[in-house]
Amino acid sequence: MRPLASPPAADQNVKERADTGRVSLARRTLLYEWRRYLAALLAVAFSGLLVLVQIALLLGMFRTTTTVVENAAADLWLVEPTVASFDLARELSPRAENRVRAHPAVQRTERLALAFADWRGPQGARVAITLVALDVSPGSLAFPRSLPDELREALQPAGTVLVDQADLNKLGVEYVRDGAEIDGRRVRVAGVTTGFRAIGGAMVFVSEATYREIRGGASRDTPHYVLAGLAPGQDVTAVRQELREIGGSLFRVMTPDELASMSQLYWLLESGTGIGFLFSTVLGLLVGVAITSQTLRAAVLSSLREYATLRALGVPLPALRAVVLEQATWIGAAGFAVTALATVLVVGIAISAGVAVAVTWWAVLGTALFSMLVSIVSGLMSLGPLLRTEPAELLR
Repeated sequence: MRPLASPPAADQNVKERADTGRVSLARRTLLYEWRRYLAALLAVAFSGLLVLVQIALLLGMFRTTTTVVENAAADLWLVEPTVASFDLARELSPRAENRVRAHPAVQRTERLALAFADWRGPQGARVAITLVALDVSPGSLAFPRSLPDELREALQPAGTVLVDQADLNKLGVEYVRDGAEIDGRRVRVAGVTTGFRAIGGAMVFVSEATYREIRGGASRDTPHYVLAGLAPGQDVTAVRQELREIGGSLFRVMTPDELASMSQLYWLLESGTGIGFLFSTVLGLLVGVAITSQTLRAAVLSSLREYATLRALGVPLPALRAVVLEQATWIGAAGFAVTALATVLVVGIAISAGVAVAVTWWAVLGTALFSMLVSIVSGLMSLGPLLRTEPAELLR
């Protein structure tokens, strides 16, 4: 008599038990031989750390150019058409503000001016600075929302300035209320900000009155930017499009995000500093990939005899490939967990030291995917010797 065929459900149960056993073998091997795979896990972790910290430094460095834009309360910014970055401002036409103010959806407009100047500290230290002239009246659109209202009030008297905490030593200032000179005009430090460190030189906030006093005859009644605050309930996108049609070639209308992105991309892709930093980031990425792949490959090759034994016992190659894939996946996941903890520590140290860093969700997600991809590809590549060699030769 012919034997009865196993029902499909029974075959499925057998397959599921085999799959469960295979996964357990991968995990148990990692736990039992953890010393063998520790180097691979650390390689994945530090490779991810290198990539994530490089990206955080790159983003943090270029985000310093747009901190004023990102912290302002304006809905729209009027920009001179040829401006490539916020810190490379050009004077707007005097007619620009009048055209925007006439729009029924615009509730308030303000001017913002930038100027390069020379700072001379109390001890004679000379530093190139960027003056940022703000409207310091109540409800100001330009005054950074991250700063307390007390600093806005402290900036109202003529001759007062705000400097960043990270730039105190550079400017030769030790205490609030210390005196200094800007282009030969006496000023007094009225307060200290945080988070407004510039890439080069220093950023100094002044009121419009102090700006005119410092610039003297060189100052004209033309702003570099005009900020617009819309009435509640207005559609920013629709108003922006209408103002663009009104402005024509006289000015550009941008949202804060658009102006910030344009400025950061300019420094990243158009400046020598950005290209050099990007090159070093890519180089670090390649070095991390090479170290990780070789370390993980060595860890898998060290278990080659065990895999050969399984193969000699009749375990098919797809099953062995699945075991290695499972191991590589766990190594990648554990390595990224270590990366995350190390990144928190490194970023905390960087922030306490005044280093500009910025960790974004897409950078974290990209690093996690990168760690997993490198681990899996390296594990699969290490199976080459096993696939090309007979089990009897490996067991000698």
